Amino acid sequence: MGKISSTDRRGRRLSARSKTATNTSAARWLARTLPFLLIAGMAMLAGWPVAQAQDSAAKPGKAAIASAHYMATEAGHEILAAGGNAFDAAIAVSSVLAVVEQTSSGIGGGGFWLLHRAEDDFEVMIDGREKAPGAATTDMYLDAEGNVDRDLAVNGPLAAGIPGEVAALAHIAENYGRLSLAESLQPAIRIAREGFPVYEKFHTMLGWKKDVIKRWPAASEAFLLDGEVPPMGHVIKLPDMAEVLEAVAEHGPDVFYRGEIAQRLVDGVREAGGIWTMEDMAAYNVVEREPIRTEYLGYELVTASPPSSGGVAIATMLNILEGYDLENMDRVPRAHRVAEAMRRAYRDRALFLGDPDFYDVPVERLTNQYYADGLRASIHPDKATPSDMLPGNADRTEREDTTHFSIMDAEGNLVAATLTVNLAFGNAFMVPGTGFVLNNEMDDFSAKPGVPNAFGLIGFEANEIQPGKRPLSSMSPTIIRGQDKVGVIGTPGGSRIITMVLLGILDFMDGNDPEHWVSLPRYHHQFVPDHISAEPDAFTPEEVAALEAMGHTVEVSSRRWGNMHGVLWNQETGAVSAGSDPRSDAGKAIVR
Repeated sequence: MGKISSTDRRGRRLSARSKTATNTSAARWLARTLPFLLIAGMAMLAGWPVAQAQDSAAKPGKAAIASAHYMATEAGHEILAAGGNAFDAAIAVSSVLAVVEQTSSGIGGGGFWLLHRAEDDFEVMIDGREKAPGAATTDMYLDAEGNVDRDLAVNGPLAAGIPGEVAALAHIAENYGRLSLAESLQPAIRIAREGFPVYEKFHTMLGWKKDVIKRWPAASEAFLLDGEVPPMGHVIKLPDMAEVLEAVAEHGPDVFYRGEIAQRLVDGVREAGGIWTMEDMAAYNVVEREPIRTEYLGYELVTASPPSSGGVAIATMLNILEGYDLENMDRVPRAHRVAEAMRRAYRDRALFLGDPDFYDVPVERLTNQYYADGLRASIHPDKATPSDMLPGNADRTEREDTTHFSIMDAEGNLVAATLTVNLAFGNAFMVPGTGFVLNNEMDDFSAKPGVPNAFGLIGFEANEIQPGKRPLSSMSPTIIRGQDKVGVIGTPGGSRIITMVLLGILDFMDGNDPEHWVSLPRYHHQFVPDHISAEPDAFTPEEVAALEAMGHTVEVSSRRWGNMHGVLWNQETGAVSAGSDPRSDAGKAIVR
């Protein structure tokens, strides 16, 4: 799970990967290529046009992008049409979302970009997660009585980690893209200057966060109209953000982390009570991490590694579920076993997951099939396991304020990216003259052992606050392969991200298409609080009663959650498809 050294401009790093990972890629390449070599040999004997047959078999031939906003999806296709690849398109989609969806992500935040390069099957997770400032301490959010001050932890500049998105986008352009960073940023610069219309989610989240946004004049001026939420369709222009993006396009990331913009950010944060320094900004670094790899019933999954908890938890849950015949189970016993697998994976998340550069995360043990066999043995076929029989306690609610997009280009390059500023509009603080809000990712640390954060997730020593450390995340960008098809999937949703992706993965394996994955009714268990939460149509009243007879508490929500986006390449038929979550009014999936 460690770092991968940067050596070649286009990211040819196979020699820097572990021997096991290299052998895995080689075996996978051979398994995929051997049939084509045999066909090619037969074709040569028959005089067939071999090169054309191989190309059509090995490449999708079309591009698919699904994201949370139609402007971002269109921007990605614009960059592909200009000669870029999936990685250039990911820069365009990320930066446009940073303009139009500051409810969920932005250059004041960070994220994970999971990349698959088709030419050599190379895969890597770009870790652009935020880092704690150098002056951060384990007790920085505790009041005089030793209790966590929630307002201090989530609102205002003290809640912000050092943002990583700009560094990550520059890294992707430098090492994986075909176009320059400046070219890929052009759609975002244009939209920031010309504006975008207020849409339903933006309007709703702005109303929810309005009172906090009004504390900070720059944010209030950028997003509110005379101190109130603007009407639907009102055009929001962000000229200051356009200037920041133009500076990055012209001068590169150094202007953001060491130059004029860095100084503006540090001065603004410190004047408002934050603790950032120029040294913190200059010390920010992108890390390339070997993804988590796991298998389930013949499918291979490549997913996020720590400091994301998503990949480890998904591997644990699938390893547990592999011991059941889910396909032939009725809905209630299937949901019971899935919920119990969720419960145990989230228990491990609380106890063992954190930044691997600071804490020895036991990834091999947690993702081992034998470990999962032991967890499965503790699951009663007809009774729920009370969470208080497992370590940990606490209670909290959550919101879904993150974003995800999925990309496949015509050559078969893939990107699964999940980005965030944490809560809606992050910490709501905007440094004057910048046009973007900062994150409140410091709340993703464990501010006090066993005390939940804003998403109800608890943590202990593995995720305690330390200077320079990256907070634990639930973001779970994932690539799935098997049975002649390849899928890319992910979603926002706070603590529910991992379980939503799990349900989407299982639906992929059930043979459904992306529109079905992203529309599927969802349910969730996160160990604490000890209940299954469910969307309104996830279970019938009879199914709820049956689960409760097993000892589960089922809380049916009055609202839906998540904003999943996925793409699929059916290698058998050659069809490429995409799906954008119908829960969102602004999302769009396009295949071209």
